Amino acid sequence: MSDRNAVLCGYYGKGNGGDEALLMSLLQMLPDNVNPIVLSGNPSQTKKLYNVASYHRTSTFAILNALKESDFFIWGGGSLMQDVTSIASPFYYAGLMGLAQQQGLKTIAWAQGIGPLKRNFTRWMTKEVLRSCTGVSVRDTVSANLVTKWGISPLLAPDPVWALESKPVKGLSDLPAPRVAVVLRPHPLLTSQRLQLLTQAIKTFQQATNTFILLVPFQPEKDTKIAHTIAQELPNKSKVLSLSDPRELKGLFTGVEMIIGMRLHSLIMAASESCRCFALSYDPKVTQLMAEINIPGWELSQLPDNTATISKAWIEYFANGEALNKTKIASLKDRALLHRDLLHNIISS
Repeated sequence: MSDRNAVLCGYYGKGNGGDEALLMSLLQMLPDNVNPIVLSGNPSQTKKLYNVASYHRTSTFAILNALKESDFFIWGGGSLMQDVTSIASPFYYAGLMGLAQQQGLKTIAWAQGIGPLKRNFTRWMTKEVLRSCTGVSVRDTVSANLVTKWGISPLLAPDPVWALESKPVKGLSDLPAPRVAVVLRPHPLLTSQRLQLLTQAIKTFQQATNTFILLVPFQPEKDTKIAHTIAQELPNKSKVLSLSDPRELKGLFTGVEMIIGMRLHSLIMAASESCRCFALSYDPKVTQLMAEINIPGWELSQLPDNTATISKAWIEYFANGEALNKTKIASLKDRALLHRDLLHNIISS
């Protein structure tokens, strides 16, 4: 079968480890005869990291040319259609999807987490472009129930990052063990008071368990300041570790005993590598994951206001908690590959 082109559209080239992991997963799952063209916030970096063609996500001329040269347009994973963090986001993604549909490309909404959609217009806009898609896959039951109400039959499968191939991190084994990863991000719910509580609780936890703390900025531009703030309180007992390769980011958790994490994909990566997970939820997507695979944790809005309560819960979980069992992990990885099957079925048809 002759090669064909596909435009891949997502929150790429923004330095977010979770979205880069989704792009890497999509590239691994695409059929060999498909040439990806990635719309990115940093095309030169995307080309270098993934060896793919890439154009700037806001370059109208380049995007129009890419669509003219392509057969497929793919929303590549994540919570693209939501209007909580940005009202511009759903307009951007729906606009490109609609344009691709007008130009006759086969369009795929791939591994999506739909919502939250608070506004009637963004809800209507999402429904209209999804109805015109050749295929739709979603990563959670809330999204599946929503689009089903719209008369759309989606494929429901776990997030593709469950099936992402991991890669060892050089030098990780040279760091003191046991290791615990902490992945925090700025958010209105993570107030200065809550950050101070968490920092003191991490110090107490580290002293009680004699662990080495890895502070991992999943989106360095946003997360690094928080990581260094905590590291200053743990001299010689912690390290800020930034990784640009999403396969290494996932591979990191093969050498970590436990994660205390806010970011969704930090928890997915850790759980898939048999690392114990304790969640701090700032978003419904994290809460959904906690419920689906039974991860302990707190809603950030309900974080205990006592350092001892927080550190005690972590210490007890470190001592007695269990990682996701290997049978469950294998099942999630296998089912995540259903997103690959959707791509292959549509592209080969």
